[in-house]
Amino acid sequence: MNTNTTLNFADRTSVEQVEEGSELAPKFDQNGVIPCITQHAKSREILMFAFMNEEALRLTIETRLAHYWSRSRQKLWKKGETSGMTQQVKRMLIDDDQDCVIIEVTLTTPDAGGEEASCHVGYRSCFYREVSGSGSDQPELRFIESEKAFDPDAVYGDTPNPTQL
Repeated sequence: MNTNTTLNFADRTSVEQVEEGSELAPKFDQNGVIPCITQHAKSREILMFAFMNEEALRLTIETRLAHYWSRSRQKLWKKGETSGMTQQVKRMLIDDDQDCVIIEVTLTTPDAGGEEASCHVGYRSCFYREVSGSGSDQPELRFIESEKAFDPDAVYGDTPNPTQL
């Protein structure tokens, strides 16, 4: 997906402009991406963490639908294009030096049924486990979401899993 957009980001000209100005001048890293934390607008829970390249950031601002850059697939990714679980952006924040974004979103339910969710594994949030085991030599993961919000096989079918080993 390559879209011609008219939205332009400001050049970064001074620390004052970046930290105190009103121009959006995002700082993308050496790989051309900026980190994005996605938070549920109502419950305030963290749903996921991903990266945006310039095009994803522009499209997210223009369409108010979350777009990301998939590092594993090396392609632009509109959240929900496969599952139907779109993320409608209600508010977007950028940090002090403009190198990290938070988007607050509402969710839709998957096309195959279930509850509103964000994680391709089937849980509501991608952060469905807690790291525990302090004092031991091997940390353990404890599930903090007890049930999946939807059946990922029914939603994704033969679509390849984006998790890379």
